[in-house]
Amino acid sequence: MASTKATSVAAWAAKQGLSMMRFDYSGHGLSEGDLLHATIGDWLEESISVGELMGGSPRIVIGSSMGGWIALLLARHLARQGRSDELAGLVLIAPAFDMTEALMWRELPQAVKDEIERNGATCVPSAYADPYPITRQLIEEGRSHLIEGHPFDPGCPVRILQGMRDPDVPWRHALRLVDLLDGSDVELTLIKDGDHRLSTPADIQRLTVTIATLAERAG
Repeated sequence: MASTKATSVAAWAAKQGLSMMRFDYSGHGLSEGDLLHATIGDWLEESISVGELMGGSPRIVIGSSMGGWIALLLARHLARQGRSDELAGLVLIAPAFDMTEALMWRELPQAVKDEIERNGATCVPSAYADPYPITRQLIEEGRSHLIEGHPFDPGCPVRILQGMRDPDVPWRHALRLVDLLDGSDVELTLIKDGDHRLSTPADIQRLTVTIATLAERAG
């Protein structure tokens, strides 16, 4: 909730007279919970619960990195229930969809995979915080939420902002997502000098303009 993007969008939304809900997943930020026991399914359920708190009125869901994957899973959940009309749009920043498999497991050295299999967890360095635990439970449970191989129509406009100098989510990963979404209203914006966070003033302006356009369309 305290990231540059989240606080900037909250301030912008307040000026526009738009309501905004921010939250930290369990094990992150101010929320309770232990990352050693957390799963993608847990965070999806939390997102669903937050959505229920906001009621059924159309809303724009914004997700960055892992949050982009959770936003997509939320859209898929609503689509399966015939409730896509509750979404006015998805705004995804460097969406790390299928990250547990495509960006973690497949990229890990065999020695690290063996450690996870043997001990149930390992810690990997992070450029943004303390070393991050990767657990066998996270990897195995994540396979039940993969988007690759399971295309779907999110039922709303999708806007993807992706830096081409992102060391964590390669821009070609975002390009694959465009193919995996069956909806016709999907746009990918590539920022040539953009990093993973996309938190510069120019990045924030691009983000708020994207949100504003969707909000205007939604009335």
